[in-house]
Parts: sequence; structure tokens; C-alpha cells
Amino acid sequence: MNPFFIEQMAMYSAYHRDSRNRATHFIGIPAIVFSLFVPLAWVELGQVAGLPLTLAVVVWAVTGMFYLWLDRLLGLGMVILSLGLLVAGHNVAMMGSTIGWSVFAIAFVGGWVFQLVGHVFEGRRPALADNLLQALIGPMFLVAETAFAAGLKPELHQAVEARWQHYSVGAVQARTATAN
Repeated sequence: MNPFFIEQMAMYSAYHRDSRNRATHFIGIPAIVFSLFVPLAWVELGQVAGLPLTLAVVVWAVTGMFYLWLDRLLGLGMVILSLGLLVAGHNVAMMGSTIGWSVFAIAFVGGWVFQLVGHVFEGRRPALADNLLQALIGPMFLVAETAFAAGLKPELHQAVEARWQHYSVGAVQARTATAN
């Protein structure tokens, strides 16, 4: 198990204990990821094997390598799921800028609305407000939560559950008070 991944998942998990918050993220995060692929698909970088290479494809590949480094099985799930979002984003981008920007705006803003409503339920600001890397961990968290619910990756699940309290509001306040 990747210790870095355990820590990042534990931090993310501490900000997402409420089941309603987690549920809103299953809608909001994919909507945001999909939305970002739309304008990135318009940035063509050349061709590979006769197919256009876009910034969306590069972002998908780089984040895919990061996810595979975090955890091979969950990373593979993330690569496959994000490939579907990438293809959908490219398809919308091919519809033209008016439709593309409209879909982008609806999915991006709507996704963030879902996220923020979830954090109202949680009573805690989003994890990425304290650690910007959490924006990349969020999608992988959803894949991991699905795997945990299916009984997969029990060791990872136990490790995350054993660590999330370290990032709870009380623990963070105590560390801040001690540092000052």
C-alpha cells in the first residue's frame, strides 16, 4: 500500500464523513471532471497515429499515471471511468463552442453546487481548501469508496479508517493551538 495515498485518503475522508456529503460528491465530482474535459478538448497539440492529441488527452494520461501510482487496481478503475468522461467531453466539444461552453458551465457550476451543498450537510469546508492536492484525490476517493462497499481493498479501507481522525476538526485545531 502506498503510504502517501493512505494519508491523502485519510485527509479526504475526514472531510467527508456525512453520507449525504459523500452522495453529493458522486454527482458533483464526475460533473466537474467531465466539464473540464470540454474546453481542454479544444486545445489541439498535434496528432498521434492520425488522431488529434488534445490537452484533454494529456491531462487524462498524466492524471491516470498519478492514479496508477497511488494504487494499481483503483487507479485502473479511475483511468477507465475518466476515459468515459474524456470521450464525452470530446464529443461535446465537437458540437461547437456555443453548446460546449454552455454544457461546460452547467456541468461545472452544477457540480460545485452539489459539492458545496454536501459540505453544508458535513458542516465543514471542502478538503481542497486546506490542501489543493485533494482536488485530485476526490475522484479516486469515489472509486475507493465503491471498492470498499464491494468488499475490495479491505487493508486500505482499514488503514484509512485508522488515520482519518488525525485530520478531524478537533485534531487540526489542537495541532494549530500547539504550533502557536
